[in-house]
Amino acid sequence: MTANGNDSGEGTAPQDGEVSTKVLRRAVGASMIGNATEWYDYGVYAYLVPQLTFNFFPGKYGVLATLLVYAVSFILRPLGGIVWGPIGDRFGRSTVMSITIVLMAVGTFLVGVVPSHATIGIWAPILLIFLRVVQGFSTGGEYGGAATFMAEYAPDKKRGFWGSFLEFGTLAGFSGGIIVTLILNASLSDSAMMSWGWRIPFLIGLPLGLVGLYLRLRMEDTPVFRELQDNQEVELKATGALRDLFRNYPGPLLRLFGLVIALNIADYMLLTYMPTYMQGSLGLSGTSADIVVLIGQLVMMALIWIAGATSDHVGRKPMWWFSMIGLFIIAIPCFWLMGQGLGWAILGFTVLGLVFLPQLGTISATFPAMFPAHVRYAGMAISYNVSTAIFGGTTAFVNDALVSATGSRIVPAYYLMAAMVIGMIALIKVPETAGKSIRGREVPGTTGEGRSGIHNLST
Repeated sequence: MTANGNDSGEGTAPQDGEVSTKVLRRAVGASMIGNATEWYDYGVYAYLVPQLTFNFFPGKYGVLATLLVYAVSFILRPLGGIVWGPIGDRFGRSTVMSITIVLMAVGTFLVGVVPSHATIGIWAPILLIFLRVVQGFSTGGEYGGAATFMAEYAPDKKRGFWGSFLEFGTLAGFSGGIIVTLILNASLSDSAMMSWGWRIPFLIGLPLGLVGLYLRLRMEDTPVFRELQDNQEVELKATGALRDLFRNYPGPLLRLFGLVIALNIADYMLLTYMPTYMQGSLGLSGTSADIVVLIGQLVMMALIWIAGATSDHVGRKPMWWFSMIGLFIIAIPCFWLMGQGLGWAILGFTVLGLVFLPQLGTISATFPAMFPAHVRYAGMAISYNVSTAIFGGTTAFVNDALVSATGSRIVPAYYLMAAMVIGMIALIKVPETAGKSIRGREVPGTTGEGRSGIHNLST
């Protein structure tokens, strides 16, 4: 029996340390639902901006205030990564993941019960800001932990396939937010939606989180982390993992930072900015813009596993090269196409999404494998979240400002192209890790780098 009451013998294969398909599926579910919960929250907040503005920030600059509060969670993500990452490397991935999903779910739920500005005055926006701080702090540890957990449970030769389901959760969470919002908008009057209907999507966040907590509590920690414990190779202090990370692995940190710039500018452009862009720059109605994004995301969800599985055969780097070069080439044609009407918008958005899939579908197979096991959670959480806060959270604002300043509805394509160039530069020195072990204190996919990430930075 393990410490949390699970039978570790269920499906464990002693010959290679891999686990049974049943256990692996549970690990996939435990990882995926946290990601879905995170993105569900971001989705419903983004799609309920008018209602949130009415209830929390009445006044001339209410929309701006609502969007700034949305950005607060991104600002707090790096701090969450700095705190949760080293703790996850010291005490275990599952421990931190159980805490973060509770914080995320409760934070989302409480947004739905906070009284409006008309009821409690200034305390309404203060409470909303506090809950977004909690949300950002918890998500700072959630994604890095979920990706690490998934990667360390998956067999080496199928890490891409199994890891792709983590991003299936991303798309499912965001699509779920769109669907719930569309149903409520169609079912309720505008006044009902403004007064109480907007609360329903946030309340749904709690049962989502509780299901995730149940799944995570049933899982013991990853085989890779347990091996570190058995060999007494876990950092003795959480601060030790943080110090070791910055001292010995600046190369992987910087390369991951660059890859996340490319990934998140594309990701947040497609998933969060595109409805605003289609309404403001292309003249589509809100419902039409939501339908375009929803159709594209459903197609991506159906095919994302193919990207992950393909990376197991051809490698992670060829998939990333294909995606980044492809997006660089098709960005301008696709943005032009989206301006030609609803049907063409669906086609242009879906093509962009499909070319983006080789990045999105291989994140949890690629990123965790850039660090050795004893600093993996911290490396993932810190580098990923700092880059996300700077570039992911500002994507909508930057693109909207560029469109306003230039008057060109094609200019977001140039921003996307610039991000791909940065990603390609970062990718050059990333080692290929498809099929390779990610156990132990060595950097996967390298020969003799060991603890010297500094050497690999300069080569």
